[in-house]
Amino acid sequence: MEPVVTVKPFQFFAAALSLGAALIAPLNTMAQTATTADDPHQWLEEVQGERALDWVRERNAVSLKALQANPDYATLRGELLDVLNSRDRIPQLRRFGPWLYNLWQDEQHPRGLWRRTSLAEYRLAAPNWQTVLDLDALGKAEKENWVFGGATCLGPDYRLRLLSLSRGGADARVVREFDTLSLQFVAGGFALPEAKSDVEWIDADHVYVGSDFGPGSLTESGYPRLVKRWQRGTPLSSAKTVFEGTAKDVAVSVQVDRTPGFERTLFSRALDFYRQTHFLLQGDALRELDLPEDLQEQFWGARLLLQPRSDWQVGGQNYPAGSLLLADTAAYLRGERKFELLFSPTATRSLAGYTLTRHHVILNISDQVASRLEEWDLSGTKPVPRSVAAPFPGTLSLGGLYDSELAQDELSDRYLVNYADFLTPDTLYLAQAGSDAREALKSREPKFNAAGMRAEQFFATSRDGTQLPYFVVWPAGAKADAKNPTLLYGYGGFEVSMRPRYSGGFGRAWHARGGVLVMANIRGGGEFGPRWHQAAVKANKQRSYDDFIAVAEDLIARKISSPQHLGIMGGSNGGLLVGATFVQRPELFNAVVCQVPLLDMRRYHRLLAGASWMAEYGDPDQPDEWAFISKYSPYQNVKAGVKYPKVLFTTSTRDDRVHPGHARKMAAKMLAQGHELLYYENIEGGHGGAADNEQRATLQALEYSYLWQQLGR
Repeated sequence: MEPVVTVKPFQFFAAALSLGAALIAPLNTMAQTATTADDPHQWLEEVQGERALDWVRERNAVSLKALQANPDYATLRGELLDVLNSRDRIPQLRRFGPWLYNLWQDEQHPRGLWRRTSLAEYRLAAPNWQTVLDLDALGKAEKENWVFGGATCLGPDYRLRLLSLSRGGADARVVREFDTLSLQFVAGGFALPEAKSDVEWIDADHVYVGSDFGPGSLTESGYPRLVKRWQRGTPLSSAKTVFEGTAKDVAVSVQVDRTPGFERTLFSRALDFYRQTHFLLQGDALRELDLPEDLQEQFWGARLLLQPRSDWQVGGQNYPAGSLLLADTAAYLRGERKFELLFSPTATRSLAGYTLTRHHVILNISDQVASRLEEWDLSGTKPVPRSVAAPFPGTLSLGGLYDSELAQDELSDRYLVNYADFLTPDTLYLAQAGSDAREALKSREPKFNAAGMRAEQFFATSRDGTQLPYFVVWPAGAKADAKNPTLLYGYGGFEVSMRPRYSGGFGRAWHARGGVLVMANIRGGGEFGPRWHQAAVKANKQRSYDDFIAVAEDLIARKISSPQHLGIMGGSNGGLLVGATFVQRPELFNAVVCQVPLLDMRRYHRLLAGASWMAEYGDPDQPDEWAFISKYSPYQNVKAGVKYPKVLFTTSTRDDRVHPGHARKMAAKMLAQGHELLYYENIEGGHGGAADNEQRATLQALEYSYLWQQLGR
């Protein structure tokens, strides 16, 4: 089945930047023995160390006591849990053959039901779902805290799956073969122990597998360095290595395309987070594809789609970064360089993604951070473009239904499109390529009263003069009096865009109580394509923080808020964003929610998956690069004697992507310096911070209780 394509570099890594659990123990030992005088808190990097966990439990107790004492805490948690468990949530779909699959979590099934239905049933108000696997029942039977980690399926019948299961939400997973006809795990089938593995079907009796095969089999980032071919019924140790990268690579991977008449196997080496090389298997030989290293490609039957991330001069033409090109695959492999330009960016328009049908490419275009759809009809001799009438000016998200192995079926020219904005709940449509016709399949009920509310877009000016868009969502009756409790949210990294979305949690816990929400579109993100991202990486990373500060200052200048009532929130790279920002400009804020953050940028590349992010931040072991990293690294720059806002740090013990040591050490250092703060570490949850809705509701209620304590009128 052809995937939906979004303009994010190397989604495999972005979705699972982690180190296999098998490596965590050795790293813990290393961290314990490597404590140095200049970092007295390094012992907190020992994830499961008893001393470290005692510190975590002590800090958790303090924070829970302080935040659960909020008279509104229980009400907040109940309202948030109601949103998370609401029955009108739109089931997110993944198509496999005639079935639409979904993972559903609610109060009866906190870990989830992996289930399926037909399109005809899905159209109904109350579809009949067939349970494929009950994660709660499985966990209870096996005495494990299983979290669903996805499935790799063998078409065109999609009976056999390689099912991934995570302990507590970690990125490291076990893999087991599952039969969706018998609804049972396959006895004696393919199975992998817990690790950061990548598996791909070749046929019913063979798979490609990248995993932890022992010393030397992983990259320095903790991902597979080797791909092996494994035959059913044989031990994993007998699998034959067919492709390998180097220890300095981020990872290696393989894709098997089973499109009838266009079967291909493509191996890849990720040289860093944004560059990779591709090798096409031809017989028993590998042919390296002649493509720029930072270009993303997708084979589509006889066609090839190409997305350069830097300007590309080829065939006598110049194609700007962020464009989308179409080529004839056979001609390209013969050396011809003739392209159809499907999209070219402008200063305000970028490609947010695309999806495919049998004859069409549907483009999702970000126009000043609002979505528009365009499509190309390729059924004739020459591609024909058209604009697609669709809701505006919020966020459109595309979902693919086209299956390259079943290209002639009834869904081959259909696709899914979801619309939402800050004040409009999601509606999921079934769309017809070549037409503006759409059928509303599911809509969410409003989760808060939006009467009298409004959303506006403003622009701030950064230090270097760059204009920065940001959204302000006003609660009913709010006015620019400098007294509004205001939460500024941002990310600013890895070409990830912040776009309008509907949030029942924000609506109930924040807007309904009089809070203003601000979403900043700062450099480092992908709102305006690769150039917007590349303007704030490595030596220029400080621009992300300058941009965020500029938005905060603009909010104050417009009297939307004031330092007493202004807070910031961000997670992962966004945690680094808010960490760097409050250290640099503490006088601007009275609250900081710093979630699963990177903070010690001196050692980030040595902790879990950190080495894979050096293309974003730089290598701190290189003196010239540490020179610019050291200027913003929060852990190295926080000081005693400075008045900082009272920060809330949150993380997860089971986060094997961004090491919990970042948040632990920052909190410990600030406490030793005499700063007041709160710290909460969930034992489960992985990089998402929570493994089920009960945990999510608790975490979110703690965060909102903190925000209201700090920012309330």
